[in-house]
Formats: sequence, C-alpha cells, structure tokens
Amino acid sequence: MIRTRLATFAWSLAGGVALTSAPVGLVTGQGLRVSAETRSFITVDTPVVALVHVRVIDGKGSPAQDDQTVLIEHGIITAVGGSVAIPSGAQSLDLTGRSVFPGLVMLHEHLFYTMLGSATWFVLNQEPFSFPRLYLAGGATTIRTGGSVEPYTDLNLKAAIDSGRIPGPDIDITGPYLNGPGLPGIYQMHALRGAAAARKMVDYWAELGVTSFKAYTNLTRTELKAAIDATHAHGLKITGHLCSVTFREAARLGIDDLEHGLLVSTDFVPGKAPDQCPAGAQVDSSLLALDLASAPVNELIQELVSHKVAITSTLPVFETFAPHRPRLVEGALDAMSTDAQIRYFDSRSLIAESADSTNLVLLRKEMAFERAFAQAGGLLLAGSDPTGYGGVVAGFADQREIELLVEAGFTPLEAIQVATSNGARYLKRETRIGSIAAGLLADLVVVRGDPTTNIRDIENVELVFKRGVGYDPARLIESVRGHVGVN
Repeated sequence: MIRTRLATFAWSLAGGVALTSAPVGLVTGQGLRVSAETRSFITVDTPVVALVHVRVIDGKGSPAQDDQTVLIEHGIITAVGGSVAIPSGAQSLDLTGRSVFPGLVMLHEHLFYTMLGSATWFVLNQEPFSFPRLYLAGGATTIRTGGSVEPYTDLNLKAAIDSGRIPGPDIDITGPYLNGPGLPGIYQMHALRGAAAARKMVDYWAELGVTSFKAYTNLTRTELKAAIDATHAHGLKITGHLCSVTFREAARLGIDDLEHGLLVSTDFVPGKAPDQCPAGAQVDSSLLALDLASAPVNELIQELVSHKVAITSTLPVFETFAPHRPRLVEGALDAMSTDAQIRYFDSRSLIAESADSTNLVLLRKEMAFERAFAQAGGLLLAGSDPTGYGGVVAGFADQREIELLVEAGFTPLEAIQVATSNGARYLKRETRIGSIAAGLLADLVVVRGDPTTNIRDIENVELVFKRGVGYDPARLIESVRGHVGVN
C-alpha cells in the first residue's frame, strides 16, 4: 500500500508522466516505440503514407506548388512532386484544400510558464505535462529551450519524448541561465561570480547532456567570454539575452546568437557603464530616440552579420505589452488554468487602460529592425518565449510569431522560412529537417487553407507529422485543457 501511494504521488508530481525506465512496448508503423498514452494521439500510423492533392510550401522560400504528392516511407520523405508513383499498400490522404509545410523549428521556447506572483516577483512554473503537447499540436516539431530553471526536469522530459513515453517535439535543451548577481524578483536562477564559475557551470551541464547555453542580463564581459569559449570547446552554441554586455561586445567575443533583437540591446544607451546593466527606462528611452535608418544602427547590423551572429525574433512576448494586443485565441485561453486566466486578464486590462503607447512603438521598431537585419543577410530565427505576464502559450504563440513576422513586412513564404529552414540551418540540421525534400525526415504540418495568401490559415492545423507519424492536434490540445499554469 505504501509503495502504491508513493508511485501515485510520483505520478502526480510529474504531471502524469510515468517515472519509470521500463521499455515502451507499442511499435508504430514507422518502427518507433511508443507508450499507450502517446499512441492515443496518433491518427496516421502506416509504414508508407502519401499526401496527395496538397499544396507544398517547402520552407526554403520557394513559391508554393499546388496539387502535389508527398511520399513518406518509414519516416523519411522519399518523393515530392506533381507525378509521384504511390506504392501499393500505401495509405493515401486526400488533402485537397490543404497546405503542408515543414515542422516548425522554434529556437526560443521554454518548458515553463511565467505567472506574476505579486507586483515585485515572478513564478516560473514548470509545465512538463502541457507544454510538450501544445508545442507539437501547434506544429513545432523541433524546439530549443531558451534557458532552463529546472534543467533536470527538462533533460528527463527530453528523454521521455525521445523514448516515445510521452508526446512532444524534439528538444534541444539549453542549460541553466548563465547570470551573475543583480536580478531581483526571480529566485530560480543561480548567480555566477567570475570566469571560473562560468566555465565550471558550462562544463558540468554539457556533460549531463544539454546542447545549448544562454547568457543572461547580468554577466561581465570576462564571464561571458569564458562561457563562450567553454561552450565552443564542447562543440555547442551559446546565445544571449544581454544587458550588461552590448550586442557589439558580444559579437566580438564570439557569441553565436542574440535573443529578442533590438529591444534588449544596450548599445545605444548614452554613457552606459562597462559590464553594468542599465535601468529598463534608460534602455527604452534610448530606443525610442533611435533612428533605425541611422548609421549607428546600420553599423551594428553589419557587425552582427559579419560575425555571423544570428538574431532570434520573439515578437509574441513583446506584443502582449502593447494595449489591446494580441487577438485573444480561444484555444490558448482554454488551455490556461482558471488562476492563470485571472492573472492574465488582470494584467492585460491594466495595459489596455494605460494611455502609454511606448510598448507599441517599441514593438514596431523591433519589427523594422528584424526586417532590416534579414535584408542585410543576417540569419533571423523564430521563437515565442512563453514568459512576460502569462499571455504567451506554447504552440499557439509559435503560430502567432509567424503572423507577426508577416506584419513586420516579411512575405508569408519568408516568415515560414524563418520558422523552419533558418532554424534547421542554425542547428546544423538542414540535411535532416526544416524543409520538404526527398531524403529529409517527415516532420510536416498540414493546415486547412493557404497560408501564402492568408497567414492566419497557419492556425488551422489538422495533422502534425513527426518522423512520419501523424498526430492529432485537437486531441493533444483537449488533453491539456485547464493545465497551463498548473503543469
């Protein structure tokens, strides 16, 4: 009896994820082992599948091709075209009126959800049950976390997904935030002190299996350089949400990626002290006064491009701070717990009642900066960043990121490319994922409609293939109703 109660308690702590190493017993038509729980969300499960009469958006920016066939065999795309021989015994899906594009490769995601605990502190609530399902339902078949507050949880979740025990995307786990002291209100981060501590932290978590690192707001240049060198020594990449170190300094130190773009850059703060993070009001003021067509902005963009530093767009989280934005999505609200909904609406109402348009102006500046960076040859990546005050929900926000890129001036084809093949290129997996072509993994999203003419059709997800196995997004979403903000 005691043993049974302990097992039940462990199950509840894991949000329904069985804490066991027993082998998963069911085998899909693609030869993948899955649990009965994961199998309950699978609707297409045969060794050979043909998607016929479908519009193909290849993820590389090429014009969409109508009335195509995509042939999937044992998890791999083997043929794409208007005239493809379909083997006998294959399952054919008539997708007339539908479009297919690559599974999203989103590079600023989290397995936690931010809730306001009070006016002065945040709760970073781990979401081991709901977020993996919502990411997959939204079409994100590969994600990189943008910092971890429970790295052991994240690593164990990745292992559970990889083994087929629970449904979810392929995950690149970023280690715990690399941050120094001086970040009040968030109590789930370790404070580094010195270059040796930065190296030690990178070495420790790299050995445990994390595949990326993230520098945060309160590091010195010496600490950041130590972290960059240690990360590269492991053959991994490091990104940053910076403040104490400028973008230009980080590029020269060798950072691979910068999160959020212009709105967290301190390069233009007058009199910025070295290795010190200016107050948020100073940063906002410097950006409001900034002329995006000016030589200093162009020079920064050129420096980032020349150092091959990518930028990760996270427009959904910035949008939540602009009055009356974003459009309320019923599915995202239904996924929230009652408590999360109340906290979200309270914060949203306060923003709507304010006459301050600063955040809307900054959002538009960020959009213009990202467009200019991409036009200059920079590698722009996409993410949702489910933080802020709780208005960014996994999966739904990933779709919104693509819509906001279109609002920023990208064509729908370009926006989809940013969220697919650009991410694969950054991860050095472009020969496996991120586009639709023979020889690549069958990570695919099927939507009703045509996102190239109406980008909001990207929300009409009917089927998500991960390695040739088709998942039902509606079932995944329904299974987590009321869970966001809980687990």
